[in-house]
Amino acid sequence: MSTRTEGLLSLRPEIEGAAIHPQASAEEIFQNKTLRPVLKLQNEVLAEAFINYAVKQKGQFFSLSTEKKLQYIENAIHRDIKFRNALKGMVIGMFTLDEYKEYITNSSNLNKRMMNLLIERLKDQVQILVQA
Repeated sequence: MSTRTEGLLSLRPEIEGAAIHPQASAEEIFQNKTLRPVLKLQNEVLAEAFINYAVKQKGQFFSLSTEKKLQYIENAIHRDIKFRNALKGMVIGMFTLDEYKEYITNSSNLNKRMMNLLIERLKDQVQILVQA
């Protein structure tokens, strides 16, 4: 294992409830083994990136009702391709070389899983996403 790989893996938090079942698909295994820990590790920077995005979009997010904020999060990530690609880059940059090689074999489906997990993570934190 390279120093980079060891360093990246040592940074990742353990995820409770993300057990790998024998009948799990390769995508599900990648999601639980790689995506969830990386998203948890990168949580602060991803949340800050969203706040920055919302501020640059005239800050309307911060005055919305909670339900509208949830819709805004989903729409921002689904519709703004540049923003979505920036978020993907923050996640993919934390992959080991082997994980990246696995990712590129099925990037389309894994991107969907990654963005869905990220959307849910941001929605779960909607009350703390406030303008600095």
